[in-house]
Formats: sequence, structure tokens, C-alpha cells
Amino acid sequence: MHSHSIEQWTHDHAFLGEKHDENERRTWLVVVLTLVMMVGEIVAGSLFGSMALLADGWHMGTHAAALGIAAFAYRFARRHLGSSHFSFGTGKFGDLAAFASAIILGLIAVEIAYESVLRLITPVPIVYGEAIAVAALGLCVNLASAWLLRGSHDHHHHGQAHDDHDDHDHDHHHHHHHHDNNLRAAYVHVMADAATSVLAIAALVVAMYSGWAWADPAVGLIGSAVIASWAFGLIKTSGAVLLDVRADEKLERVIRARMEIGDDRVTDLHLWQVGPGHCAVLLSVVSDQPKQPAVYKRRLAGLKGLSHITVEVETCPH
Repeated sequence: MHSHSIEQWTHDHAFLGEKHDENERRTWLVVVLTLVMMVGEIVAGSLFGSMALLADGWHMGTHAAALGIAAFAYRFARRHLGSSHFSFGTGKFGDLAAFASAIILGLIAVEIAYESVLRLITPVPIVYGEAIAVAALGLCVNLASAWLLRGSHDHHHHGQAHDDHDDHDHDHHHHHHHHDNNLRAAYVHVMADAATSVLAIAALVVAMYSGWAWADPAVGLIGSAVIASWAFGLIKTSGAVLLDVRADEKLERVIRARMEIGDDRVTDLHLWQVGPGHCAVLLSVVSDQPKQPAVYKRRLAGLKGLSHITVEVETCPH
């Protein structure tokens, strides 16, 4: 049996997203903004005896913790970028943080649902003016945070659209955009809080003018269902990366097509994501007349997003 092993020509294992540093800075800004809002609401609530301000302040604290996880994930991945302790780099750390944030988001949905059910069963008096003001203030902070995070998110999508257009014109190139789940988790957190604030304002205005006190907790239940669905989606996408689910079926087909030329056949192929926009592939090729390693290497050249390659070549047994 004749075999060769070929490792990817670059071995720095720097599998971070294209805008990792920018995403990190924006996430830290959102953390600071959320913490300032949290402290301000808790202090004001304590000074003025406002339960609405206190409750929203501690609620903001939960989101600040989740956003802090995202920010520290960026920092950890960057600081340990060259560490040999991590076999395939630190690109997946953001997905681990996203998974943790999604769990927290799910718990927030359960908390909102629980409080809403309690208020449907046992209504409590609401100071409408104060509650609406608090919700409006929280919404402003959430929209500012979403704008900060969305700016980087949009940049990714514009880049993706450009690359996809190029790939359509030149079919020898292939690019599949892998989302930064850590950035997505932070964005979903602020959007969930913004959605909660919008629904709360609408429900409080309706309740104030119609006298339907049940409108506020009823809308709370709707909001909890929406947030829970977002959390579930985030758990699925980040969990798929952590469990090495097939990263890109289209890219896998392209790899197989490029490798199976003449009597060369792919007998085993594993493709998985090692970071935002980075995939690793491990494959075995069997051939009657094995080529030099450089031949197989050149066949996969130019595939965008394919950052780590291992090829095993064997002579077909007769």
C-alpha cells in the first residue's frame, strides 16, 4: 500500500471571523451601555421607590451578563489564538458562548412567561405613566445597542453578497458564508429586550386607555414565546457547530467533484466548521495510480472558506 499524508499549507490555525476585532469592540461598547443603564435604573428605583425601575434594572443585568459572555469569548479567542493547547484554534469559542447565551435567553423567556401567568391570575396595580417611561428608556438603549451590533452584521452580509456574485460569474470559486454565532447571540439578546419593550409599551397604552389590565401579562406571554423561538434557533445553529455537524453540503459536493477525476475515488470525507468562515476537511482518496500529493493539493486550491486540509492517498487494492 502506498500512502501519503498532506497537511494544509498554512498551520497558524487562526480560524477567527474576518471582523473579529471590530465585533469585539462593538460588543464591549454594548456591554458598557447596558451596565450604565442597569446601574442608573437600580439607583433611580431605589431613590424614588419605583419597583418598575428596579425590576427593569435587574432584568438589564441579566442581559449584561449574557453580553459579557459574548465579549469575553471574543477576548479569549483572540488572546489564545496561537496556543497549541487548542488543536484547531479558538474559532469555536464564540459558538460555545453563543450556546450559553441562548440558554440564558431561554431562561429569560421562561421567567417572563412565569411572571405573566402570575399577573393574569393575580393582577397587580400598575403605575402606567412610570412603567411606559421605563419601557421607552429601555427601548432607546436597546435600539442603540442593536445599531452598534448591526453595523458589523451588515458588513458581513454585504461582503457575502459580493462574494456570491463573484462565484456566480466564476464557477471555479466557491464561497459559503458562516455566520458569527457569537455576534448573532449578542444581537438577539438586545433585539429580544427591544421587542419586549415595544410589546410592553403597546400593552400598557392599551391597558391604560381601555382598563384591560390583563393586556400587559397577555402580551408578556406572546413576547416570551417569540424570545423562546429565537433562543431555540440560536441553540440549534451554535450547537450544530459545536457537534461538528456537516458544515456545508455544497462545498462538500464541490470537494468531492474536484477530487474524483479519472480513477481517483473519495472513500471518506469529513467537513466541519472550525470558526466563522473557516472549514476543515479530512478525506481519503483511493486510486489505481496515485498522484503526487501536490496534485491533490492543487485540486482544492481556490476554495474560499477551506482553511485546513488533510488528504490521505492510497493505492486501490486488487
